[in-house]
Amino acid sequence: MLLEHTSHQIQSYLQLNISNLKRTYLQLVNVTTLRLNNTRRSRLQVVFFNRPTRVCTEQLVPLLRLLADHNDLNLVLNGPVRSISRIRTAKEEEIEAKWVSQLEKDTLYIAHGNWINFTQYEQHKPIYISLVRDPVERMIQNFYEQRTRQKLIVSRSIYPGYPQRTNAWYKQSFNECVRSGSPECQYVKYSIEDAVEDFKRQSLFFCGNHEDCLPFNTHQAVQVAKRNVEKEYSVVGTWEQPNVTLTVLERYIPRYFNHAPYLHNLHKHSYSKPNRQYAIDADVRAIVRRNFTREYDFYYFCKQRLYKQYLALQLEQIIA
Repeated sequence: MLLEHTSHQIQSYLQLNISNLKRTYLQLVNVTTLRLNNTRRSRLQVVFFNRPTRVCTEQLVPLLRLLADHNDLNLVLNGPVRSISRIRTAKEEEIEAKWVSQLEKDTLYIAHGNWINFTQYEQHKPIYISLVRDPVERMIQNFYEQRTRQKLIVSRSIYPGYPQRTNAWYKQSFNECVRSGSPECQYVKYSIEDAVEDFKRQSLFFCGNHEDCLPFNTHQAVQVAKRNVEKEYSVVGTWEQPNVTLTVLERYIPRYFNHAPYLHNLHKHSYSKPNRQYAIDADVRAIVRRNFTREYDFYYFCKQRLYKQYLALQLEQIIA
């Protein structure tokens, strides 16, 4: 009787594990560089890095300069639309789309701005790349970047006739701002107008310039952003894991990012600086995080896709 019971347990265990193995196999079948690389779909040999704010791009730009020299690339940091606004007009989109399409081959173009549908303006699609970062960490850094001593000096010396922030505002902590209910630190779902322009909508950079992309933390905007990342972007990395991001960039877009991990590790001490750590209370982080549910959904989606691209590279090495 005991043997029959034990045998039944073993059979059930084997069936369960075989089922899990089949499921895992079916999942891994789709994890290939061919399926996960959109670079081959681009007909314009230009990389367009539409950089969101506060994603540590300033640590990547020095590396891009090195890569431009090493790989004989043309690095362009200024485009035809200089205004930094949350969404661009159709005319501004068209101007930038046509301008990018006329850039010489092997150009790497970096600009703040949202994703543009190039085919809408009858232009070839560039090779899109970008970065994402933890949504709350972006807001914390942005909060303190607005309150640096340099910002205070510039504001009061260059714009003395304009209304100025008080000294108390510059000395305020993120903890105090959130707990006091200051409009600056209220991240309200579906909101369009902001007390302070903080670019809290990370998904907006990937959703595009349509008005439906503007309401904060909405299902529709995030779903559009996800679809664009999946279909239009070669790589969306994160500087929270630079080696993974640079490895994927090197292997999926080799013409532009050849030797990127090597050059980063060789030179990072000369240009990288550690991210400043701010004393943010756990309950304050939790309060703010609850208002970024959809934005976290998008952030984790991008990271999962990056890990799949990285896993595909590892699987190919194992098979080879």
